[in-house]
Amino acid sequence: MPIKKYNPVTPGTRTRVGNAYSEVTTQKPEKSLTSGKSKSGGRNHDGKMTMRHIGGGHKKKYRIVDFKREKDNIPAKVKSIEYDPNRTAYIALLWYADGEKRYIVAPDKLTVGMEIISGEKALPEVGNALFLRDVPLGSPIHAIEMTPGKGAALARSAGTYGTLVSREGKYVIVKLPSGEVRKILSTCKATIGTTSNPDHGLTVLGKAGRKRWLGRRPRVRGVAMNPVDHPMGGGEGRSSGGHPRSRTGVMAKGQKTRNPKKASNKLIVTRRKKK
Repeated sequence: MPIKKYNPVTPGTRTRVGNAYSEVTTQKPEKSLTSGKSKSGGRNHDGKMTMRHIGGGHKKKYRIVDFKREKDNIPAKVKSIEYDPNRTAYIALLWYADGEKRYIVAPDKLTVGMEIISGEKALPEVGNALFLRDVPLGSPIHAIEMTPGKGAALARSAGTYGTLVSREGKYVIVKLPSGEVRKILSTCKATIGTTSNPDHGLTVLGKAGRKRWLGRRPRVRGVAMNPVDHPMGGGEGRSSGGHPRSRTGVMAKGQKTRNPKKASNKLIVTRRKKK
């Protein structure tokens, strides 16, 4: 069972829905693929807070993940499926035939002992990384590159995937998790399958303290502030607050923020779904 409910032994566990981590096979990461990770607390080099709601949280180590999958035509065996505190999906430790170890974003249904490969000789099976020109139409893909050789940029979070819709010359058309339909160069790579941990969105923290453990500080609503502090503040009683906007006055909920002169606009076939 991917998620589990807790007995109401405390107020925090009464509503908590947690991850069962049934797919995770080990507790300790591969030491050679980890590095230190510092925290800013939302402060810049002057010590001034430039980003609110950040601070505290449990100490983390960064896992060095291979987003490029450039070790072509060398088979690798899945040694373990691990939890990564820096992302919502799980990661998989690969042992290549030449002795090298690497982490990748773990696809769903990938298990310990399976053998995967990347490159032109790879079959369209779960975990294999292929050039988009070789991926069969209609296949679910994740960890999709936007620039050849730069590394995966799209569909990397838990339970997400894109769908290869069609091919047009040097481009392929991919439907992304947001609903956007976009042209991507066929020489870019992607991994077959969907990302792991699809039930991540069903978890419920249960108490404010768990939010603090994740490094997120309290966020005060604009309508609860005074007019001097926020454009939506003030008013008698519970006022609506006027037009939704940020603390600095930038309009929210509907205002287009994408640059109309952006070069990649011509690659977007259909914009993402509106709420």
